[in-house]
Amino acid sequence: MSGHSKWATTKHKKAVIDAKRGKLFAKMIKNIEVAARTGGGDPAGNPTLYDAIQKAKKSSVPIDNINRAVKRGSGAEAGGADYSTIMYEGYGPNGVAVLIECLTDNRNRAASDVRVAMTRNGGSMADPGSVSYLFNRKGVVIVPKSDGVDEDKVFEVVLDAGAEEVNDLGETFEVISEATDMVAVRTALVDAGIDYDSADANFVPSMQVELDADGARKIFKLIDALEDSDDVQNVFANFDISDEVGAELDAE
Repeated sequence: MSGHSKWATTKHKKAVIDAKRGKLFAKMIKNIEVAARTGGGDPAGNPTLYDAIQKAKKSSVPIDNINRAVKRGSGAEAGGADYSTIMYEGYGPNGVAVLIECLTDNRNRAASDVRVAMTRNGGSMADPGSVSYLFNRKGVVIVPKSDGVDEDKVFEVVLDAGAEEVNDLGETFEVISEATDMVAVRTALVDAGIDYDSADANFVPSMQVELDADGARKIFKLIDALEDSDDVQNVFANFDISDEVGAELDAE
């Protein structure tokens, strides 16, 4: 899930250690398999695969599972599925724009899952292009906070690599760049001895809808329903919630 707020990021981190852990692992493995099929099984020459593996390792996906996914994707081991990427567009409660990125070997099942989740949770499907213009494809690198690593330090390191902004998300920093500059940004961080949690090409909203607590509950319910589908890899939405609303939800 990617809403653009501190609280949404914290919620997402907590979700990793709850009942969704198995589903999250499966989606990361699928990402690795597809990256290996698309760009080859050598992470040194395939930045997308390298980042997919790093993200899986950071989330404690077993190394054996990672290695098998690379082998399946690169053809060194049998059993890989033929996945294709499909984007669906829609609107959630309160007019929140939603982009749903699927990675599936069954387009009909993916379309059905997305449609059912949307209609049952106050959302509606939209025509291709009617929502996506509200988002820009950006490189997003998440950097955990640590001793000696503050916002100024991170910005200083990534500025010449093409970073556009650094946002403080509470427990982490978010470094935004053009998608084509993402590898240079995360390489600059590593060269400076700064660890990073993940590097992804995400859809970042160009404008946001501010939600109250009730609106936030509704959009989170919709996103949870969408992410429950094995075919849904990522959900991007243009909502924001204030720290006050986040605190109110945390207290529930």
